[in-house]
Amino acid sequence: MKNTVKTAMVSMIVVALLQGCAAHRIASTPDEMFKEGERLFQKGDYEEAIAQWKKVKETFQSPELTTRAELSIADAYFVHKDYIEAAAAYEDFRKLHPRHERAGYALYRQAMSHYHQIHGIDTDQTPVKNAIGLFESYMKLYPGGEFRGDAEAKYGECRDKQLQYELYVGKFYMNDEKYPAAIARFEQALKVFGDLPRRDEVLLWLGKGYIKADQKPKGKEALDQLLKDFPNSAHAADAKELINKYLR
Repeated sequence: MKNTVKTAMVSMIVVALLQGCAAHRIASTPDEMFKEGERLFQKGDYEEAIAQWKKVKETFQSPELTTRAELSIADAYFVHKDYIEAAAAYEDFRKLHPRHERAGYALYRQAMSHYHQIHGIDTDQTPVKNAIGLFESYMKLYPGGEFRGDAEAKYGECRDKQLQYELYVGKFYMNDEKYPAAIARFEQALKVFGDLPRRDEVLLWLGKGYIKADQKPKGKEALDQLLKDFPNSAHAADAKELINKYLR
């Protein structure tokens, strides 16, 4: 009787151990590794998900799964807010699969990866420049694309940030009494961003720059243009004050 009970207990332990091993069996095929990556991604364990998908790539057994893994890796970086790695991964995907049905999505996400790296006006503007170029590419390549509306809005927002940066630098030169450099910045801003709403502010500062540089006729021309094009501008009163003070 004792032997029978002992045998039964041993059998139960063995079964439990086998079930435990089965439950934690390491994914071994590309399909299993890909699904394990998806499971980990859904849990929010992005680093481990990326590790699984990288294993899929390293097997070289399934081109289809490898392609899906490449895009999934980029998405995991993006959701994890690792935008530098995400941008690089989306770019790699596009280079490897330029005609893939998800290439447009990858381009949009690459642009968004740079967009999310944008900080203040007084910081490095490289992410702004990169985002503008990529949003512009998306709009040209996919005019009817799923993300066209948002890409266009973000493109305009980034261009406005560039204009703000030009104003910031121009004002810095004004404070430093480097008036020719300031004028050059404001003139360039009008040329490149003349279609944006801040044009009245640029004209005001351009007028100030010319006045300080003792080029009063050009200063009056800029301020008169402001009053003509933007009679209700918040900067109109300042323009009139400058004209009355320096240009009468």
